[in-house]
Amino acid sequence: MRRRLTLLVAATMCLALLAFVVPLALLLRTVAQDRATTTAGADAQSLVPLVGTADPVSLRTSVEHMAADSRAPLTVFLADGSVLGTRAPRTSAVRLAALAGVSRTVERPDGREIVVAVLGRPDGTAVIRAFVPAAELTRGVARAWLVLAGLGVALLLLGLLVADRLSRALVSPITELSTVSHRLARADLTARARPDGPPELREVAGALNHLADRIQELLREEREQVADLSHRLRAPLTSLRLEAESLAGPDAARIGARVDAMERAVTGLISQARHRREPDAHAVCEATSAVRERVAFWTVLAEDTGRAVTLDITADGTASGTAGGTADGTAGGTLPVGVPADELAAAVDALLGNVFAHTPDGTAFSVTLAPRTGGGAVLTVADDGPGLSTDLVQRGASLGGSTGLGLDIARRVARSSGGRMDLSTGPDGGARVTLELGPPASPPVLP
Repeated sequence: MRRRLTLLVAATMCLALLAFVVPLALLLRTVAQDRATTTAGADAQSLVPLVGTADPVSLRTSVEHMAADSRAPLTVFLADGSVLGTRAPRTSAVRLAALAGVSRTVERPDGREIVVAVLGRPDGTAVIRAFVPAAELTRGVARAWLVLAGLGVALLLLGLLVADRLSRALVSPITELSTVSHRLARADLTARARPDGPPELREVAGALNHLADRIQELLREEREQVADLSHRLRAPLTSLRLEAESLAGPDAARIGARVDAMERAVTGLISQARHRREPDAHAVCEATSAVRERVAFWTVLAEDTGRAVTLDITADGTASGTAGGTADGTAGGTLPVGVPADELAAAVDALLGNVFAHTPDGTAFSVTLAPRTGGGAVLTVADDGPGLSTDLVQRGASLGGSTGLGLDIARRVARSSGGRMDLSTGPDGGARVTLELGPPASPPVLP
């Protein structure tokens, strides 16, 4: 915008300067020509009384003296054929003036000729001729034109400087509005525009600030609603805890532990919903332990539904386990990834939950964790079920009556670490979901 405003001012000033300088330059040339012509004519007229009354000797002396001091050549043509002053040919204008007794000014290619007829001499009509050369007609014009051109360039530069200052004062508030809008787009809802500049821009700044306030208000209301909905889960959890306490034996302890874990997850959800957390650019967790813990959690349900679980973890060393309903293995190294541990656990829960929700009981599944080229890890969850439609990768899409958010949760976790998610079909026709998890942004400090 600054460039366009400057170009607009430059074009306007160029037109104004042309409209002013060109006529003035032509006027200066005309004034110079008229000045030279008037001066030569005055010299010629000053000789008229002398030519009409002086004797030949005095006339010759006076004419030669005036011709020597005049810028334009002065010549007197007498009726007897004598020529006094500057030597010049008897032109047609001189002959016409001698015959008709008429004074006139004649334009010639090489200058301007002024002839004055002097009547009343005893020997006939005399003619005074003053000739102004072309160089004399334009004397000083080139210098005046150069001064005008320099003045025009100086005015143009001054105008461009003023235009740049004015455009900067106009564009600066617009640039600030753009910066604030980009900060809002990056979820920095504390960004506010400073009302400055013309009234229209101040109004836009006020509208942008009002929009930011409204967004904050809507997000606050939404977080409170999510927290309220999450809090409603506490009642069935309390009922489930009472049911677990009424049981006896190891089942009571196991179910109680699961209820405690669910209650902690609900509490974390409420806290996260009510208190907005900025994305952590330095998030890091150890993937092997997080994946092993979640697989162990789902193994209990796999035993109840007759599913064979295979866990294969490859890090700096190798850990693997295969069980008909159980998963085991020993840590053989670490695989740091650039996602928080709770988000990685949520992604694993979402993928394993899809296996239990969309495959019949007794369907085996496997979980594989391996290093990723360039850092990070590759998590693969595969099952022997009927397969999974690629349409389910869209958020909210589900063919099994669920929320349709599981795969989207896993996809967002992968993308937050700089990785991606692939949905494919395994060799035996079952579903195969691969998460590529990127490395931490900074070297991790793991225990």
